[in-house]
Formats: sequence, structure tokens, C-alpha cells
Amino acid sequence: MAKQLLIVGCGHAHLTVLLRLADFTGKGYRVTVVSPDSHHYYSGMGPGVLSGIYQVRQIRFHVRKMAEQRGAAFLEGRAVRIDPGGKSILLDTGREVDYDIVSFNTGSGIPLDALAASSERIIPVKPILNLYAARLRIEEGLRERDLKLTVVGGGPAGVEIAANVWRLAHGTPHRAEITLLGGSKVLGKAPEQARNRALLSLGKRGVRVLEGKDARALQVAEREILLQNGNAVLHDLAFMALGVKPSAIFAGSGLPTGSDGGLLVDSFLRSTAHPAIFGGGDCISLAGNPLDKVGVYAVRQNPVLYHNLMAALEGSEPVRFDPGGSYLQILNMGNGTGILWKNSFVWDGRAAFLLKDFIDRRFMRKFQVSGELSEPDGESS
Repeated sequence: MAKQLLIVGCGHAHLTVLLRLADFTGKGYRVTVVSPDSHHYYSGMGPGVLSGIYQVRQIRFHVRKMAEQRGAAFLEGRAVRIDPGGKSILLDTGREVDYDIVSFNTGSGIPLDALAASSERIIPVKPILNLYAARLRIEEGLRERDLKLTVVGGGPAGVEIAANVWRLAHGTPHRAEITLLGGSKVLGKAPEQARNRALLSLGKRGVRVLEGKDARALQVAEREILLQNGNAVLHDLAFMALGVKPSAIFAGSGLPTGSDGGLLVDSFLRSTAHPAIFGGGDCISLAGNPLDKVGVYAVRQNPVLYHNLMAALEGSEPVRFDPGGSYLQILNMGNGTGILWKNSFVWDGRAAFLLKDFIDRRFMRKFQVSGELSEPDGESS
């Protein structure tokens, strides 16, 4: 029987594999793609969907069509357990799927754990479709009354969400009071000049920014956020933009993991213990060189995963993944400007946003090959 390649998750690191699935099926390999949704959403444009800069159809890939049009099978579901000895995975639907070679690109999520209550008023910024749903709720709410909108998390995601909530609320019949709870330091890993420009931009638009040890959230409840200093911030909606963590599936299945729980892989993006298991993107931890959870590494992993999955099936030599040097980061500040930095170089203004927009749209054009732009907007599957 022909070897089975199993692709679990359709994140950024798998897009080249998905685009070139015909190379695998054309050689007689059986390919199955597993994803919890027929679409995959590009996180880099998520804040722009929240503010209305982009429509939903502009930021997603129809991964079911990508798979089926190239001769692969598509299963809608989420992997919940891996049996590396038996070479199978279990889905949340109860179905078991066998593999000869498997690759995971299941992304990451916002670890709410004991911090946040379960409430429709508390919105993790992942999955990205949460931001579209929040946009509709805020638009409806601001037609009727003032709203208190809070963002928890002072990293790049938190800054972009706060800035794009401002754009969404600007000019509406009612007022939005926007608060960013930045933890110990907003944009603490960015150059100081970039951080200062972000704070200045938000401050000029009336976004209240709290930071320092007393601005840390201890508990996010239905209508208020309890801070470390004992004060509380009231909210109608709270966006959770905290650091992301991989799924617990790898540790739960007994596979070696990094300190963050991501699948521990070697320089070939292959499990350090099970050579038939590969992975990329936010769900992995590179042995000896943990990487930031940013999309640039997933994009750089694309050609390596494509080559090494084919090599694993054919018994040829794999290639090593080189993370590369420093990377460019650009924030969408929601008002038509961006803040760009690489190492110590910082640049902001309209041109910075236009550069980000150009890079994002070029990326989308490369992989939107299944009629996505002709689809209706919304949460269709």
C-alpha cells in the first residue's frame, strides 16, 4: 500500500506543502489533511479585520479546497492524542488516522487557565476569527451605548488590538473607553524608540495605557479585571492578548517537548525522539535554539518542511532549517500608520503601514488559490 502522509493543522508553515500537495499525490503517496476548519486565517492581518481595514475573505485560505483540488483527503477535526509507536493520531471526532509520516502545524492559543472566567465578554485574540465576531459585537453595541473595552497584554498583539479597537470605535454614535493593561512594560522586547512611539500614538488617541507591576491582571471576571495592586478595571469586553502557548497534545502524548510545551524538534524540524514526526510554526520548540512565536519563522520553515517531508517518504537526504538572522516587525497602528523596527532601526508613519500592507497582501496572493476572494464574508465554511 502507498505510504500515507498526514498533515495536521494548516498554519503558515504548511502552506507551501498544501500548495504543492500534487507533488506528493502525483507520486502515488496518500495524503490526508486534518484541520478544525475549512479555512485558515492569517494572523498578521487579524487586527485589521477587527477594525474593518480588511474583510474576512481577504485574510483566509480555503485549505479544504487546496487539499481536495490536489488529490488529498480532508478531515475536519482536531488532533487530541498521538500514538508514535502505532503511528496514528486520534481526533476529537473519535476517528483514528494512521500515518507513515506526519507533520504538525497546529499553532498556539491564549492560555487563560485560572486567570480568566469563561464568559462571552472575555475574548482571546486567537483563534483569529474571534476578532471578526468581536467587531460585529462592538459595532452593534456602540450604536446603542458607550462601551468600556479593555485589552490585556502589552506585547505587539496587545498594542495592535488596542489601536485597531480605537479605529473601529472612532466616529461611532457612542464613545468607547479603551484601556490597555500592558503588564510590566508595554513592548518590553522592542527598541525603546519603538515603544515610545507606540505609547505616544495611543496616548494621542485617548487610549489609556497602564503598565508596571501594579498593572498586571490577577483575575479577569465577567465585568471587571482585578489588578495586582487591588484596584479593578471595569469592562464590557476584554481582549486577552497574552503570550501564546502550544497545544498540550505533545506532552500529553508523551513526546519530548520544549519548556513551553511545544514539540521538541531537531534542525530538520523532526521530533528528537520519533523521526516520522515533523512540525513547524508556533507548535514546535527548536532544540538548542528556542524561537520567538512570530510568523516569520513559520514562513521560513515552509520550503524546509516541504523538502523534508518528501525526503522522509522517499528515503532521501533532508535539509537543515536555518532560522536566519533578525527579522522585521511592523505594527498596524489602526490609524493608517505603522511602527517598524529591525534590530535598533525604527521607522514609523504612513509608509510603514503601507509596507506592511504590501507584504501581507503579497503573501496572501501566493496562497489564495482556491477562489477565496469571491467568497462571501463571515464565518462560512
